[in-house]
Parts: sequence; structure tokens; C-alpha cells
Amino acid sequence: MANLANRKPPSLVFVSTAFVLFWLVVAAFPFLWTMWGSFKVEGDFFSRADWMNAITGPVTQRQNGSAFTGAGYEGAWVQQEFWRAVINTSIVVFFTVVISLTLGTLGGYALARSGFKYTFWLLMAALVFRAMPHVTLVSGYLLPFFELNIWGYLPTTIIVLVAINQPFTLWMLHSFFLSIPKDLDEAAMVDGCTRFQAFRLAIIPVMWPGVVTTGLFSFLLAYNDFTVTSMLLTQENATMIPKINSFLGSTQEEGKVMYAVAAVVSAIVPLFVLILFFQRQIVSGLTAGAVKG
Repeated sequence: MANLANRKPPSLVFVSTAFVLFWLVVAAFPFLWTMWGSFKVEGDFFSRADWMNAITGPVTQRQNGSAFTGAGYEGAWVQQEFWRAVINTSIVVFFTVVISLTLGTLGGYALARSGFKYTFWLLMAALVFRAMPHVTLVSGYLLPFFELNIWGYLPTTIIVLVAINQPFTLWMLHSFFLSIPKDLDEAAMVDGCTRFQAFRLAIIPVMWPGVVTTGLFSFLLAYNDFTVTSMLLTQENATMIPKINSFLGSTQEEGKVMYAVAAVVSAIVPLFVLILFFQRQIVSGLTAGAVKG
């Protein structure tokens, strides 16, 4: 009887399944279409005569003897040295995430356990700073960077990205720390731990999903950033997004736009892999942050 009571009507199951499938198709179509087109030539993928050319690839067939070609990837990665942008992006993302999480966990824990009234005002000031447009913040760094002759280098960009990301990191981790009872800290210190040992051994393992979730958002900020990296880095030190934009800025040259298409696919694939790998930690982290202890 209990199974019959919990059984959903077939019509509801059908509608729900159809809606989910429709949503998946709509959400995945732009990426799948771009990935398919990255193996075509510009004359097919951007054909105005017949959109079916992007599927059948007649021009690609005539030029390469096959309906698919890797010329876009070769042009982007080899000729235009997109691999340099990938390395630069990896460096910027790694240090931005590590520094942001280190400062964010320490600061968020201190603010969550602080009983002073200034905690609220510090968080509000951080929120105002985070809400400001990035271009406004970056413009304030340009003059000192030029005067110190440190403009165009990766460390300066990392500093600015950490400064922009830190308020968000503080807010996120502060919320996670509030969901952990203070009794856990006190029990660890009663057992002989110092405050830092209680933080490292008792608190961090409990809120690890929150750290992963916050780290992922920090990763996305640095990985997808265009404003900061395009204004603070030279062409030689460009990260992936500005590099892709440089391909798109030369669409009048035959074939260059396909470099951008191939580079876009190359930049999106790691995001899919990352989210699939950390999906459980992300969900549990977001859920934990929404519950107050």
C-alpha cells in the first residue's frame, strides 16, 4: 500500500522526463554545435547559402578530402600558440584560487567566531567592493603598475583578481563557518588543541564541501575573466579568453574565425570535466551553506 501511495502518476513522470530532456537539449546544443563546427572550415560552418553545409561539410570535403578537419585546432594551438595562453591561464587560476581560499578560510573563520559588531560592517564593505564593476577597480591599479613597471605580468593580474574575488570568498566561507556550531571548536580546545589546531583539525574537515564550492567559484572567476586580464596583460602573457577575443577580432582574415571556434571548445571542455568531477561536493557544499547551526 505504501508503494502504491508513493507511486507517481504516469502522466507526471512523462511530463517531467520530457521537460528534463528538452532542457538538456537546449542547454547542450550550443556547445555541441560549436564542437561539431570546430571540425569544419569557415565556408561550411558560417555558410549563408545553406545551413546544412555546417552538417554535411561540402567545402570541407573539397578542401581536405574529408567532411572533418582539424585545421582550426592546428591553427589555434600551433600557429597562434594557444598553448601559451593555456599555461598562463593555469598559472593565474591556480594562484588566484589558492590565495583566495587561504585568506578566505582564515578571514571567514575569524569573522564567524568574532563577537564584535564591526564584523557586519566589514562584510558590508566587502559586499560593496564586490558589487563595483571590474573595469572601475582595474583602472585604479593601472597608474601604480605603470609607475612601478610591473604592468603586463601574471603576478600583477593575480593580485588584482584576488582582490576582486576576496569579498565573495569571505561572504561564502563566513556563511559556511556560521553553519558549524562553536561547540566543535570548544571541544577540540578542551582536548588540548590550540585555536589554529582546532580550526585545522576539527573545522576544516567538516566544512570541506564548502571550501570546494567556494574554490570552484573562485576558479570560474579567474578562468573566465576578460576585463582584468585584457587590461593588465600583454599579448605575450595573455590568458585564454583575451586570446580567443584576438582571434575573433580578425574575422576578416580567412580561416581565423575557426581558430576562435576551436579555442572556445578547448576552453569549455575542462569546465565540463571539473564540474562533473566535483558535482557531489558542489551540491553538498551549497546545501551546507544554506543551513545555519
